[in-house]
Amino acid sequence: MTPRRRRLVLVLGILVGVGVAGALALSAFRRNVTFYFIPSQVAQGNLHPGQQFRLGGLVEKGSVSRQPGSMQVHFTVTDLKRQIPVVYDGVLPDLFREGAGVIALGRMLPDGTFQAQEVLAKHDQYYKPPGIGQKLDIRHGEPRDPALDQPPATASAALSQAAAGRP
Repeated sequence: MTPRRRRLVLVLGILVGVGVAGALALSAFRRNVTFYFIPSQVAQGNLHPGQQFRLGGLVEKGSVSRQPGSMQVHFTVTDLKRQIPVVYDGVLPDLFREGAGVIALGRMLPDGTFQAQEVLAKHDQYYKPPGIGQKLDIRHGEPRDPALDQPPATASAALSQAAAGRP
């Protein structure tokens, strides 16, 4: 083999190796991606059967019920347009309550119920589920100052907001 041909084989081998490594990386990335949906998007039916995703919204008031003698909890997640019933078998976070924001990881069951494997509750007073935060303000009839929805950047800014009577 001539040096030129050897170099060509080496370059082609490197390109094939990089291509295979890239394909494997993309395949692994695709399997680990978890999509986020609100109940209105779930109701449109754009999900594959058995697809794992995150369901976000508010826990509907009066919808939380527990099975006596077990850790199973039933509740409804809403985006103020659609509701999705959720069943979860486990310990709920301390901040979980009716009317609060929640994100649940799991799959849809054939009967239209969401089987959650993990439930996350809102983490602070500034959290609003994506896609419905503005609708909540409009529904309550309160025009909101967008600056109030941002957490203060420093402790002195938090103190000045508290002195001004803002949350």
